[in-house]
Amino acid sequence: MSAAAALPELQELERILANAGPGLRRYEACEVQAVGGPLSVPVVVLGNTSPRVPAVGYFGGVHGLERIGSAVLLAWLNHLAMRLHWDEVLQRQLEAVRLVFMPVVNPGGMARGTRANPQGVDLMRNAPVESSGPVPFGVGGQRASNALPWYRGVAGAPMEAESRALCRVVEDELLTADFSIAVDCHSGFGLADRLWFPLAHTPRPMAHLAELHALVDIFERSHPQHPYVIEPQSRQYLAHGDLWDHLYGVACTRPGRVLLPLTLEMGSWLWVKKNPRQLLSRQGLFNPLIDHRHQRVLRRHLPWLDFVSRAACSHARWMPAGETLAAHAQAAKARWYVERKP
Repeated sequence: MSAAAALPELQELERILANAGPGLRRYEACEVQAVGGPLSVPVVVLGNTSPRVPAVGYFGGVHGLERIGSAVLLAWLNHLAMRLHWDEVLQRQLEAVRLVFMPVVNPGGMARGTRANPQGVDLMRNAPVESSGPVPFGVGGQRASNALPWYRGVAGAPMEAESRALCRVVEDELLTADFSIAVDCHSGFGLADRLWFPLAHTPRPMAHLAELHALVDIFERSHPQHPYVIEPQSRQYLAHGDLWDHLYGVACTRPGRVLLPLTLEMGSWLWVKKNPRQLLSRQGLFNPLIDHRHQRVLRRHLPWLDFVSRAACSHARWMPAGETLAAHAQAAKARWYVERKP
């Protein structure tokens, strides 16, 4: 059996593509070596191919242990692919937006059951970004050894093939547009689901904080019962090498471009709390192992994934400007950057 055939996520992607309606484009971002043979890093694109239309990128499987992120995105892709057969409203929406899926960024790590890629590098600590302040030991990124978690890679070396591939996809599919959103699906932090936004390497606010606050505002108005804690990642810890900090920095060098990257951090401790036996499994620390909980997670995040596609498509209707821009900036700083009392 080939390495790709042994990876359920790649099998599920092939099943979705085989049954999909018209309008899906698939290509390979790169190929990586793994036990059993090479594995491709696939990309699937739906919607308008014009480089200037607004775009949304959905990314998962950056950490090979966090398979639930890939599962959530594959469920969302399947939902869209099946609707393409009959849903005229979706077809009209896709005339005005591009949706880009990269659901298995790190297939080698996924096949090995490791957070890092087969070279032992944590892809989310691999970008050329240095923290402006102290980082927590280990979790903030380290260069001591690839035998330890959160290894960044050799200083000065090129980014790993998977990291470079993700960056190329973002630059080719998202940063050509005036407006884009990226959603990167992870798991493993705390008891609550979180939506994190840059910056991770510094506690200072991102340049497009007002636009980010406006996006959150329309989300909370339209989904007042949403389950997420929404906050800058720096509110929890600082880190070296964050890929989204790097890509956001690239976007900020492109005049007229707005990229809003968000990380969906699913709270896997809740699954462990409900089923302590998951502590006996590395997979159980990051993924729901009981089937009904797994299915519940796949359903739980569909409203958010759908929302960002609609928000990108309609961004001209809610993006702030002038006095509204200043008001959103002030509200965002009051919400997320006022010093909290001990």
